[in-house]
Amino acid sequence: MTARPVLLGIAGVAMFFAIAQLWTATSSLSPDDLPRAITVVDRVGTLLADPAFRGDVAATLLGWACGVGLAAIIGVPVGIAFGLSPVIYRSSATVVDMMRSIPGVAIIPLALLVLGEGLAMKIALVAYATIWPIIFNSQYGVHDVDPLAVQTARVFGLPPSARLLRVVLPSAAPYIFTGLRIAVSIGLIVVVGAELLAGTGDGIGSFILTASLSQGQIPTVMAGAAVAGLFGVAINLLFEGIERRLFAWREAATA
Repeated sequence: MTARPVLLGIAGVAMFFAIAQLWTATSSLSPDDLPRAITVVDRVGTLLADPAFRGDVAATLLGWACGVGLAAIIGVPVGIAFGLSPVIYRSSATVVDMMRSIPGVAIIPLALLVLGEGLAMKIALVAYATIWPIIFNSQYGVHDVDPLAVQTARVFGLPPSARLLRVVLPSAAPYIFTGLRIAVSIGLIVVVGAELLAGTGDGIGSFILTASLSQGQIPTVMAGAAVAGLFGVAINLLFEGIERRLFAWREAATA
């Protein structure tokens, strides 16, 4: 990564903070109703230094990681299998599109009834919400492999397993990883939303819910939301970096 995108990103964050500070400082609303941006930033630092809040962050990340991991373990093989068969690919496309359009938070009441509050409920919700983009991108990547490359491998006598490992998966890998990158972002949104709506005992969402029920805790509520956003940005940058390193050959080929 060159320095230019990093500098532009820092400049964008600085500009956003300056606009937020100017808007909140000149607003007619009182600081109790609309906290100043600098107050929220200061509260973020206070929260990150609080061991109890770091425990909430760990609980959220645990539910997120387990849910996305479970979705990847199931979704990638299923998507590959769907993509290998033209008949299954066409017959499953509508179902996958429909299921991935249903928000994960919409099934929170059902998850609460079946699994109750706690880690299992968060994992199940995250897995449900993230498995569909993984399946969608995996099956599309496999289906989109150049037929000429597959036919060439068949002419050279490669068995089906070798064609899968040497031709299909390398070509589909960028699509599969894109599905994973989309899934990790969706998973973080879902796990925080589940904690917030279900009122589970721990997690960033539960912390935000508890703070919102207390008088004069609006800066804390906004700081908790900001921390969730920061983790979302960090996770996205991490996966973008991994994707860029793993598939540098694709960018070179495209160029």
